[in-house]
Amino acid sequence: MKNIRLTIQYDGTEYSGWQVQKKESTIQGSLEDSVFAVTGEELRVSGAGRTDAGVHAFQQIAVFHTQATLEAETFQRALNAHLPHDIRIVDAVECPEEFHPRFRAKSKTYCYLISQTGVSSLFLKRYSWEMPYLLNSDSMRAAAQHLIGKHDYSSFRASGCSAKSPVREIMNIGIRDSESIDFMTFAANTRVIRISIQANAFLRHMARNIVGTLVDVGRGKVPPVKMKEIREARNRKAAGITAPACGLFLEKIEY
Repeated sequence: MKNIRLTIQYDGTEYSGWQVQKKESTIQGSLEDSVFAVTGEELRVSGAGRTDAGVHAFQQIAVFHTQATLEAETFQRALNAHLPHDIRIVDAVECPEEFHPRFRAKSKTYCYLISQTGVSSLFLKRYSWEMPYLLNSDSMRAAAQHLIGKHDYSSFRASGCSAKSPVREIMNIGIRDSESIDFMTFAANTRVIRISIQANAFLRHMARNIVGTLVDVGRGKVPPVKMKEIREARNRKAAGITAPACGLFLEKIEY
């Protein structure tokens, strides 16, 4: 029996998230169909995180156990041959049987892109939250400091979340703005804010709800100091809207 660890990238636009669902296209479902096509085995592909519908990934980690004797590199080529164009395995290695991508993860980093001020580049529409106004990134950075640490994040937890505890630890929130962004060697001259959030784990929609609240701060609707009050309220109604899924990327997982 082999345990194969996959590093996967995907554009989540056309998918109903990571987790297998009846009658819906999902990342996990596509991977399991590909594994079946290669091995003839109906296997579960377990991922490090259950990204939502429309969310993308630069580095999703997943594993599957198989009786097939193919080498990991051969699995990578064979699985890619059966996957749709918007899902790619960028690395495959054999790993210890006890490795689990979700439970062994020390931290996950999600990043979010916001494009601002009127008409943005056509190629950013699919991967960012477009806004017709400028945000005050300094205020957003000040507000974000109130979220760092180990806290109850119920104010940023979506209904239907299956987590037993709302307590998580955010290690870092980085907010960087620039007047342009590079895209496939081209420069898109659109002001972009990039928000990265590193935590030991995330509640359902937690990253997107934090982004939505930070946007309220950036617009001047909420003062930065109120972020601590919002967090301590432990009430979803106290925080901002859920940011659109299109701007969110699972960027990195640390083990």
